Amino acid sequence: MRALRFALTRLAGMALVLLIVTFVTFVVFYLLPADPARMACGRPCTPEGLALAKEFMGFDVPWYRQFLDFVAGIFAGRTFGTGAAAIHCAAPCFGYDFQNNVTVLAEIGDRIEVSFSVAAGAAVLWLVTGVGLGVLSALRRGTAWDRITMTIAMAGVSMPAYLAGMIGITVFAFALDMVPKSGYVPIGDNPAQWAWHLVLPWLVLAFLHAAIYARLTRGQMLETLGEDFVRTARAKGLTERKVIGRHALRNVLLPVVTVFGVDLGALLAGTVITERIFGMAGVGRLLVDGIASMNLPVLLGVTLFSAVLVTVVNFLVDLCYGALDPRARLT
Repeated sequence: MRALRFALTRLAGMALVLLIVTFVTFVVFYLLPADPARMACGRPCTPEGLALAKEFMGFDVPWYRQFLDFVAGIFAGRTFGTGAAAIHCAAPCFGYDFQNNVTVLAEIGDRIEVSFSVAAGAAVLWLVTGVGLGVLSALRRGTAWDRITMTIAMAGVSMPAYLAGMIGITVFAFALDMVPKSGYVPIGDNPAQWAWHLVLPWLVLAFLHAAIYARLTRGQMLETLGEDFVRTARAKGLTERKVIGRHALRNVLLPVVTVFGVDLGALLAGTVITERIFGMAGVGRLLVDGIASMNLPVLLGVTLFSAVLVTVVNFLVDLCYGALDPRARLT
């Protein structure tokens, strides 16, 4: 019952966060000077044509009614216009892209594979590499290994993503011709080429994030090794492997898991810079294109979808946190 109450509390918090994000995002985007109805009206746009466009798109009502219609569309779907020209957006409706005549969720669905592929591979690499290097550096504190690892980590923390990407392309793609320069191959077409085209983006993102995790893990490990329960475990005669693996590492992973949830959620929402550098059409690219064309339904839909991903990932992190530390379930 305590675990169930913990999960239900986190679910309620997640729903409240999503509602607040949806409201704030809606207000911000639809109070901008840009008018989606005027953009869809064409040129020349007569007052009568503009009024018809606003009525068709649902912009002829007060902003709070538009917000309620948008939220209702997420759960029950929504219909734009009437008669033979009506357009139905099935639930969950995150909006309709009138510029391209397609639902926003369909556009996201066409591109989410790219963002998921980049995020998943990079996340595995940076988590394993960062935690592993951080633990080894803490255990070998003050040695040459520790100094070299932390120097490299400092470089990764300080380096912008676009610079790391350009260096990777210049060295490994152009100079050495070891990996593809850009592009994406769907995993269903050719799994080997899918992985081969993602090697460089994975390595670039893993290098940037693993540096943060290595520094975080090292600091947490050094602090944990000085705790009383670690000294007690050693006094009981446990081997160093058991002391590190069963006792120290479990406590070190608590802050790491928290940071990992935030990073992974943001990465799943769209690797904007990485997709631009490596010529991939993912969710991040969709967001950039929406900004360039002032496509407000796309901006609102992608932002809300990203918020859903971030909150879901953080909900899963809370569950993992509760599994790693039973005391968290008491809060």
